[in-house]
Amino acid sequence: METVLRPAIVAGGAVALTLLVGWTTDLLLRKADESRGDSPLWDLLRRGRVPYQLVLCAALLRGSYDQARLFPEHRTGVGRTLTLVLIGAAAWLVIRIAAAIVETTYTRYARAHHDPARVRRVRTQVTLIMRVVSAIVGVVAVAAMLLTFPAMRAAGASLLASAGVLGIVAGVAAQSTLSNMFAGLQIAFGDMVRIGDTVVVDGEWGTVEEITLTFLTVRTWDERRITMPVSYFTSRPFENWSRGTPQMTGIVYWHLDHSAPVEAMREKLRDILRGCPAWDGRAYGLQVTDTTPSTIQVRALVTAKDADDIWTVRVAVREQMITWLAAEHPYALPRVNTADAARPPHQAASPEGTSFRRAYEFPRTGRG
Repeated sequence: METVLRPAIVAGGAVALTLLVGWTTDLLLRKADESRGDSPLWDLLRRGRVPYQLVLCAALLRGSYDQARLFPEHRTGVGRTLTLVLIGAAAWLVIRIAAAIVETTYTRYARAHHDPARVRRVRTQVTLIMRVVSAIVGVVAVAAMLLTFPAMRAAGASLLASAGVLGIVAGVAAQSTLSNMFAGLQIAFGDMVRIGDTVVVDGEWGTVEEITLTFLTVRTWDERRITMPVSYFTSRPFENWSRGTPQMTGIVYWHLDHSAPVEAMREKLRDILRGCPAWDGRAYGLQVTDTTPSTIQVRALVTAKDADDIWTVRVAVREQMITWLAAEHPYALPRVNTADAARPPHQAASPEGTSFRRAYEFPRTGRG
């Protein structure tokens, strides 16, 4: 009877105590979150209740396993399994606590500062910091798990002795990966590009959606995702439309007939912009910038508060101006001239076709 009751009491007591402590801790965190609604820390800490209970249960079972006398012939294996669970759960809990602290710090910073560029920069930095912390904790946890095996401890000396050679080999083999990792840290703390920035890379316009230590994802306007190594942004030029102030100036071109009413177009542009909510009211203009034998090039300059609004203003101006020209001034649209060629004045009285043809004949040379 004792061989059955003792393990049941020890295991059941550990589980019951774990559930009781976990429920009490969760209740305290919930009350703290209700009383301190301005801080998300307590609610974020509640996300770690599962690894917290695993740590408690594994620690209680590992500490009381000798008194339980359960499976004595497998004592070493069961004890090592509980140790591995304890290490893994502890690493999980540390990552959850670190994530809660980092997220709370970022939330407070975002509430205190209203500059979107600075907020995106801090968001990029805390995201990469959290990834580095998770990687470090994971590596330490795996190393601690491996050290629980005697064979690994015995091999440690030989591994350390050859660490120099292995480091050189690993550095050469992982040169690209290491360069991307350092480029990721350079992007995070050098403020080159941030999550949420509008960029143009390889002719593609989009928004930076994700930045890791090794790659960066850009979401294009048509919902595609372009993934590229972060070293691209430290070694090649690219356009960042969100650097400095997000205000932008856009250009709209039209190719029109020489008789186009330019002054009336300026007045129409002003009316179009006044009815466009995306225009920020800073500036506008319309000029003839080029001419060809058959058309003129008219350019309009418009402004908006960011890249999304400048796109809206440009398409609205282009569409409404063309519609207005087609309805009110159709002669201003480009057309192909099919009129007969006019003769020079001094040849107007010549016999039909004779002088006109001779004027364009090439002089004959040589015989015949």
